[in-house]
Amino acid sequence: MFKKSLRMQIVVSFIVIVLISLIISFGIGRLFSEKKVSIEEKFLSVTSDVATILRLIEPGTRDTVLDILTNYNVQGEVIQEGSPLPFSLTDDEVAPLLRTKATKPMFIDNSEGPNPVRLIGVPNIDHSGSSLILKMDFTVLLEIIQHTLIIGLLTVLFVGSLLILLASHYIVVPVKKLTKAAKQMATGNLAIRLQHNKKDEFGELMDSFNHMASELQKIDKMRDDFVSNVSHEIQSPITSIRGFTLAIKDGIIPPERHNEHLEIIYQETLRLSKLSEHLLRLASLDSEHHPYHPVKYRLDEQLRRVILVAEPLWTKKNLHVELVLIACSIKADHDLFEHVWQNLIHNAIKYSHEDNVIEVIMEVNDLAVHVHITNTGKEIPEGDLPYIFDRFYMVDKARSQSDGGNGLGLSIVKKIVELHCCTIDVKSSEGEGTCFTISIPL
Repeated sequence: MFKKSLRMQIVVSFIVIVLISLIISFGIGRLFSEKKVSIEEKFLSVTSDVATILRLIEPGTRDTVLDILTNYNVQGEVIQEGSPLPFSLTDDEVAPLLRTKATKPMFIDNSEGPNPVRLIGVPNIDHSGSSLILKMDFTVLLEIIQHTLIIGLLTVLFVGSLLILLASHYIVVPVKKLTKAAKQMATGNLAIRLQHNKKDEFGELMDSFNHMASELQKIDKMRDDFVSNVSHEIQSPITSIRGFTLAIKDGIIPPERHNEHLEIIYQETLRLSKLSEHLLRLASLDSEHHPYHPVKYRLDEQLRRVILVAEPLWTKKNLHVELVLIACSIKADHDLFEHVWQNLIHNAIKYSHEDNVIEVIMEVNDLAVHVHITNTGKEIPEGDLPYIFDRFYMVDKARSQSDGGNGLGLSIVKKIVELHCCTIDVKSSEGEGTCFTISIPL
């Protein structure tokens, strides 16, 4: 449960960080304090100051000063040679103090290191040969400091943990909202949206979630529409084929009209074949694993060849084709771009009236080559322009189906153009026809 709770992880992380910070700060503080002055030096310094005070006052008042020092856990005795020894000291321990002529303080016990209880002597504090012995016990003071530090640490941990626990609520609640919304989305509820008024990173995350939900909803609708359109496009020719074959089989259609209806069946099978080919090509392009083999070739020669191949179509309608081609080489997948030009030119022929003009014009500059394919037939309504590259979208559905169209050609063109990092634009106006422009970076 601990590993799964974000709030507990935040609180425990805070406690660990505080503990590590305090340990490091104590260590650094101790390091610097030891470098500056050791505890032994402090003991000696205090003892030297007390000895100086005792030198400056009358011998009769020394006991009063020593009694005052007991309030600070410092006990002291002034001794001479032969006098009783305080603090359970032995003659051997005091001998160095009484026999020296120096006046510097010295330790007269055998303790080493940062011991809070030490015995220190100062020889010859006056001209009578008296020596001072002090017993400094800082144990209580150190315990008070330690207790204060421990209480401060516990207070910091408690108050800090409480505050971070409250602050974690601000973090955990949005995460729980996102988790709940994600679970609902996983069940198929793509209409869910998160309401919030946050302006921070959590607000951006929720906005991104809402945007993702909107896009998924659009994709889901596109999928449903796609399935519906595919079903319709497949069902329509199958229905025709089944109806005509059954009519021929049952003798409803006279023998002299068999060829006519067999031709319709043949056209419907071609329509099914074309639809399946387009669907497979789109699926391959969508998978981003479509074979892509860019080579360098002459674009003007490719356009000229596509137009010559389509000559039976445009001569049948008595169309005039005007070419402005410039020698220019590009690096692209030859077969994919062949499909692009075939689709656009066949569309231009299909939607042109008899005796109209089709223009194929190339413009080349230092950055790109622009190919304009224009027909002067019926224009595309302005309201339809944003959707002409959508799958199964047909401006004139009845005419497109009668011509064998299924609304996938321009979708494939768009995919191929984007695969090559190129752009395609379309302009259409009454009296001027429709112009598709493909820009290919050089």
